[in-house]
Amino acid sequence: MTVNVVGIGGSLRTDSQSELAMRLVLAGAAEFGAKITTITGTDLMLPFYDPGDPQRTPAAKRLVEELRDADGVIIVSPGYHGGVVKNALDYIEDLRGDERIYLDGRAVGCIAVASGWQSAVTTLNSLRASVHALRGWPTPLGAAVNSTVVAFDQAGGCTDPDVAATLRLIGQQVVDFALRAAESP
Repeated sequence: MTVNVVGIGGSLRTDSQSELAMRLVLAGAAEFGAKITTITGTDLMLPFYDPGDPQRTPAAKRLVEELRDADGVIIVSPGYHGGVVKNALDYIEDLRGDERIYLDGRAVGCIAVASGWQSAVTTLNSLRASVHALRGWPTPLGAAVNSTVVAFDQAGGCTDPDVAATLRLIGQQVVDFALRAAESP
């Protein structure tokens, strides 16, 4: 079975630290054979979610369809007060009528990247709580990354090898749990 993993994250700024961190997590999932889809940068330029308006932009439709087909999800958020990642997560409400509602039965890796520990940890806790509310399974390992201490580059590098290993492991956990869920009766 090929596991389909969708990565959502980053900011509107191309190659933001959170987007670069997401690439490391997705590399870990790919190393375990997952098919990877990314939704980041301008893909996250979505209208504010309005549950009363059934009209969806092509980008919003793509987001919902990719999540509908996902076996696992990676969410990487910058640490500033919600923003585009929070709005993207609101679109999961469109899965409320599905047989597999919201993120039910899916492993979700949660990572926060912020300029400081307090924001990184608070954002990670918020992501994990949101995933629980959406019936997803946060992986046992999550990551709060302080971007004043750790930096990522476009080549997939990270200034801290332990952080890089942790991010790859989160991607591997998402794939492992998705495979286990598929084997369950």
